[in-house]
Amino acid sequence: MSSGESAGKRGLVVPVRQPVGRWVRESRAGLVGLAVLIGAGAGLGAVVFRWLITTFTHVFSGHADYSDAGRAAHSWFPALGPWFLLLAPVIAGLVYGPLVYRFAPEARGHGVPEVMYAVAERGGRIPVQVSVVKALASALTIGSGGSVGREGPIVQIGSALGSALGRAARLPESRLRVLVACGAAGGIAATFNAPLAGPFFAMELILRDFAAESFGAVVLASVTASVVGRAVLGNAPFLDLPPFTLRNPVEYLLFVALGLVVGACGVLFTRVLYWIEDLCDRLWRGPEWLRPAVGGVFLGGLLLLLPQMYGVGYPVLQNAVEGKYVLGFLLVLMLGKIVATSLTIGIGGSGGVFAPSLFIGAMAGTAFGIAVHTWFPSVTASPGVYGLIGMGAAFAGSARAPITAVIVLFELTGQYSVILPMLTAIVIATAVSRALSRDTIYTLKLRRRGIDLDKHPSAQRLAGTKVAAVTEPLPEPLSADLPLELAAHALALSGHGILPVIDAEGRYQGCATARAVAEAVAEDQSGQVGDLAELPPLVTSDSTLADALDALAQAPGTGLPVLTGGDELTGWITHQSVLSALEPAAVSATGRTSAGLP
Repeated sequence: MSSGESAGKRGLVVPVRQPVGRWVRESRAGLVGLAVLIGAGAGLGAVVFRWLITTFTHVFSGHADYSDAGRAAHSWFPALGPWFLLLAPVIAGLVYGPLVYRFAPEARGHGVPEVMYAVAERGGRIPVQVSVVKALASALTIGSGGSVGREGPIVQIGSALGSALGRAARLPESRLRVLVACGAAGGIAATFNAPLAGPFFAMELILRDFAAESFGAVVLASVTASVVGRAVLGNAPFLDLPPFTLRNPVEYLLFVALGLVVGACGVLFTRVLYWIEDLCDRLWRGPEWLRPAVGGVFLGGLLLLLPQMYGVGYPVLQNAVEGKYVLGFLLVLMLGKIVATSLTIGIGGSGGVFAPSLFIGAMAGTAFGIAVHTWFPSVTASPGVYGLIGMGAAFAGSARAPITAVIVLFELTGQYSVILPMLTAIVIATAVSRALSRDTIYTLKLRRRGIDLDKHPSAQRLAGTKVAAVTEPLPEPLSADLPLELAAHALALSGHGILPVIDAEGRYQGCATARAVAEAVAEDQSGQVGDLAELPPLVTSDSTLADALDALAQAPGTGLPVLTGGDELTGWITHQSVLSALEPAAVSATGRTSAGLP
């Protein structure tokens, strides 16, 4: 008799030891452990990545950061003077162009859209080689003068690490997505020494969700990455800004105007970026691996004219906020950054657009601050306050991530006094962005490929079908003068939980819900059902089924009336009628019916 059998006969309970793999895949503790591990890896990745950027910047320019060096000569080749700027992007392009083309084409560009797509459409699966290729290509691009940021690359590097570890642990897609976000948050936190900004960037832009379990894991990864980054790189913020104060409550009106102006600049940056990228695509006829080198000639010429565009340009940004540039030169720097970043990405370079958007906002905001300080010197703060808040407004205008923008700026300054004007300008900039553009600087890249992250996959398949194709007969409408008790009875018999209401002339007045009528009857309210009519989301016979699906999701019942272009009721649509349009596609794809039978 075995020991297990004898124990069973004695009435003892033998504990079953859970396999380690299952514990990692299914338990919360396992997710926490993986998040901490990914955070540590992302922190180390950020340290290596920043070291690569510093090394390549020294190699290609002879300086730690050439953007603030004027037109100084390369310390290794003084005879060339500033003309080495024409050669640096070309030589770097000859290295990273074939590298990206051969091993990881998705490493080209600013990186964040690829991670968003991997999370939304590919279950969080990112090829392992992306992290290595992205680190090298981006460091070469930035080090040789490419006017891009380092946050896009580190997001892609950290996300690829999280994806690789999650797939090695054989995690389900729901948890794999969380680990990808953990890697993105850890990379942002360690690179910018911003442990708060990392989680909000990952949740707002990558996961696009703030679920409690995923948020906890992402925060742990961010904290771990920050600890690793600070242990190696120190605790100093990546920008050392002076203290700022506000002088008068009237300035809030100026911050509203600042949000309008700088939010529009963020949208302008988005449009110029993709316009120049399209122009480069139309003009280039050679092999893709050679494109960065040939385009590097034009980038080098721009750097020769405006060397402040070399690399990320944080020293220039800090000089602007500290008031070291005049208004006209600030506008030149703003326009120069838009063109330089767009050109760097258009020729096939690799780098982010987060830091350039901060740069653009700082220039536009400080220029705005100089103007209003000249007009109203007694009631306005220093122009640097407007430059600081403009950084967040520009990012909100281009990326439409207001929470991240607020957190980033708060971590940059550590000053609570600027929170209220910051919130004001960022909210206005976000509203301006929504009014001027359907997409953000990240989602537009995906939409140009036919990918809409805001649409459910089933809604995408239904986008071309009209509601008229699946309209059902209209249930008996309720007369607006019908007493509430009779209306409650009619709603109970309908089974929809909602019915249309019409007036004495047959005109549509809205809908009455079973819940609203039942609550009114329970409170002994007297009256007519027309008093409780409300207007649900509008569905017309010309609406697409994708739009109808969104409207039904917001409706309080199981159906909605279908109207003509005016207010005439023509039919009824339900969840079931919309889902019935999916069945032919499902059958053709699987060869089976929805019941799974042959």
